Amino acid sequence: MRNRSGIVKNSAEIIAKTSFGISEEKGNRLFKKQQMLFRRDPVLQEGDSEAEQQHDLLRQLLEAENRDGRRRKFAARGFMDEYKTFFFTGHETTALALCWPLIFLALHPKWQSILREEVELVSVGRPFDSDVLSRELPDELYGSLESNAEDDKWWEAVDLQKLILAHNNLEILKEDLKNLNMLTVLNVSHNKLCSLPAAVGELTLLKALDVSFNMISSIPEEIGSATSLVKLDCSNNQLRKLPCSLGSCLDLSELKASNNCLAELPDELANCSKLIKLDVEGNKLTSFTESMLISWTSLTELNAAKNQVTCIPHSIGLLTKLIRLDLHQNKISSIPSSIMGCCLLAEFYMGTNLLSTLPAEIGALSRLGTLDLHANQLKEFPVEACRLQLSALDLSNNTLSGLPAEIGTMTTLRKLLLTGNPIRTLRSSLVSGPTPMLLKYLRSRLSADEESGLGTSKTMKDDQIARAARLSLSSKELTLSGLGLTTVPPSVWETEELVKVDISRNSIEVLPSELSTCSSLQTLIISGNKIKEWPGAVLSALPNLSCLKLDNNPLSQIPSNGLECLTTIRILDLSGNKSSLPESFSFSSVPQLEELYLRRMQLSELPPGLLTLQRLKILDLSQNNLVSVPQEIKGLISIIELDVSDNNITALPPEMVWLLSLSTSY
Repeated sequence: MRNRSGIVKNSAEIIAKTSFGISEEKGNRLFKKQQMLFRRDPVLQEGDSEAEQQHDLLRQLLEAENRDGRRRKFAARGFMDEYKTFFFTGHETTALALCWPLIFLALHPKWQSILREEVELVSVGRPFDSDVLSRELPDELYGSLESNAEDDKWWEAVDLQKLILAHNNLEILKEDLKNLNMLTVLNVSHNKLCSLPAAVGELTLLKALDVSFNMISSIPEEIGSATSLVKLDCSNNQLRKLPCSLGSCLDLSELKASNNCLAELPDELANCSKLIKLDVEGNKLTSFTESMLISWTSLTELNAAKNQVTCIPHSIGLLTKLIRLDLHQNKISSIPSSIMGCCLLAEFYMGTNLLSTLPAEIGALSRLGTLDLHANQLKEFPVEACRLQLSALDLSNNTLSGLPAEIGTMTTLRKLLLTGNPIRTLRSSLVSGPTPMLLKYLRSRLSADEESGLGTSKTMKDDQIARAARLSLSSKELTLSGLGLTTVPPSVWETEELVKVDISRNSIEVLPSELSTCSSLQTLIISGNKIKEWPGAVLSALPNLSCLKLDNNPLSQIPSNGLECLTTIRILDLSGNKSSLPESFSFSSVPQLEELYLRRMQLSELPPGLLTLQRLKILDLSQNNLVSVPQEIKGLISIIELDVSDNNITALPPEMVWLLSLSTSY
């Protein structure tokens, strides 16, 4: 629609000035354009292919009609069909595209009358120009204009599915919006809208709605009838509340409502259990209800910065898929110990709050890379947090009087900010100097025993395991990732009814036979360990196992019948286990498989049986030695994501037209 603005401006000015009169000087220029139109009129009426015209659209159409030697008149309706084809596919130039509407207006006087009425209705006594048109959508766009030529609504030949009207001066959307009932995407951001029509609820196929950067004060409750809605962006408006009916949009996965005046979120939002991203920054929220967080277990990003939130609910620990949590510039005085349940958290922003202490459990966030704690009231940094594999740590503008020497062992740290603290145990040149120099100094204050034993001492490990075991009693998920374990602790099989165990990024060499007693186990993650032998005996005793991640282990060859015990497996990751698949190995024994990851396996061809997996949706064959992809792979009828990047493939089989609909990396 951005390109539309230029066409609308030119055509609107030509039509308006032709209809309502202009000065003689400007009129002369306009008559020259009309002379060009008059030369085309005989061509349209008589079918003269020898007219003195350049090779424009009309000439090419007439030549095509006479190519077989038969000279015939070019019918108006046939010309309309050809005109639509060229115009809507962009094959006609802008100049000619502006001329043809004038031809049709000349041929159909009734259309001129309709146009004049609409011009007077829209302009309301103001000078008629392109700026007037940009304030309100023309009725044609709503599909309400009726043709007088054989009742042929030619502009409705293709139902509109995506409508992008961003960056205009629209002041109103009519209720006629309901006529666009095939819309899946509607973007009216960056306009001057003050309200939305109730008709938005009648767009039952609408998946994405962007009304950001307007002046909207309320969203109609009828939006709850748009049950296909997946993404809603209503940020940067004047909203004081969100409609309760949003809770009926059960497929909603992304909600952006930042920079409004929201004081609370409707309880009904707890029904949106598929929510993945929530952005409510810059509002007046004071809390999140426990029921919301309990329901939003799929959440990966939560941004509630610049609000008035006073506490973090204990149920935050249930957000096991959360990757980014931004709560900076609020009034939060503490972080609950349950935060350790956010095992995938990579970015945590808590700057400009009222924190005086940090829970020891924060040290369990093994994936955390960025921790922002600036402008709080922290008096110390817990030793347990020194186990974190951080790349950026901001402790500036707190009340720290010292630092634990154990920070020196955080070798992944690239940015450590300490300015604005009353630290007296460190020279100012160290505090404000390069981070590597500070870390080196802190390490020098540790004895050799302390340095090597940090994070791996038996007492510290036992405490960490005990905390994880307590948390697993309610969540049924036990996470012991990145603790330097050499054996699987008994708490894994002593905790009843566990459904998920994560012991990745340790130094475990063998899975104990006791693990076989975990009959409820559904997910087992042992990535990044030192497993050398295929744990077939243990796996065969886990009847409910649906997800197994054994990637990045030094596995020797997997037995040819190794997968026969995994009858219920749906997700399997064997990446990074080079040369572990024998020639006689086959995937045909795991027909339920939906996701298969075989990165960095030194594969030169597809393993046997792989092409028989009719339920496979995701296949990752990246970073191997493949030189081709067999055309038979198109037989994987359920595949939606295929990754064959970083191989030696020069071309894909031409038969694989089906790949065009996939999310493919090549």
